[in-house]
Amino acid sequence: FSLASSSNRYNDNSENYVAWNWKANGSGSANTDGSINSTVSANTTAGFSIVTFTGTSGTGTIGHGLSQAPETMWHKNRDATASWTIYHANVASDPATDYLQFNSTNAASDNNTVWNDTAPTSSVFSVGQGSMTSGDDSVAFCFHSVEGFSKFGSYEANGNVNGPFINTGFTPSWVMYKYIDGAGESWWMLDSTRDSINLTTEIVYANLTAAESSIGGSGGVDFLSNGFKIRATNGGINSANTYVYMAFAEFPFKYANAR
Repeated sequence: FSLASSSNRYNDNSENYVAWNWKANGSGSANTDGSINSTVSANTTAGFSIVTFTGTSGTGTIGHGLSQAPETMWHKNRDATASWTIYHANVASDPATDYLQFNSTNAASDNNTVWNDTAPTSSVFSVGQGSMTSGDDSVAFCFHSVEGFSKFGSYEANGNVNGPFINTGFTPSWVMYKYIDGAGESWWMLDSTRDSINLTTEIVYANLTAAESSIGGSGGVDFLSNGFKIRATNGGINSANTYVYMAFAEFPFKYANAR
């Protein structure tokens, strides 16, 4: 992708930036699988699609173009000042009644109008009146796990520097974490490009405008050949409670070695 010259925090002179990119399938095509028509750009091999649609005044279903049900969906109203609504299959035993927000440190919120209390299927996801304003344009980024490429799940932390090991089946390149049992913890993003050797310690927060920061003296995360190992006690990733994560591979669809 290309950037114009700027002093607006996306191409400022001498400042460092990071970008993470997912490849879909071009400009997209019409999808009529749901009760609300959508335009879908889907990479079914990678388990990723970009879905755009116009909301209605009531509940509905929307085609996502993937071959199986999404495990996480990132939705944003494009026409209004509104929070992100995030679906994650591991956020609760009944995840269709809960949602998270990228722009918030809140715990998972119980609200059955966002996803209409209905889990996504292999062809559509459901929306409620509370999440889609009539006539507004929305975008949703949909993902499901693909062996050797991506993994979405949860783990129970222990608050110890010898923290949990999470088996993803690949060496991670990028991992996002969110504490879901309570409020006050940010969305953490770690990657192997900014941290090319273990421990991985450099954090960018999805919900903050803050600059990159380091986990520092409280440890970090080891990116291993088949997953990641928590070696920090910071509340953002390991405070003896439940966390959800989203992980993508450094060497997709290949056998990877530890760093």
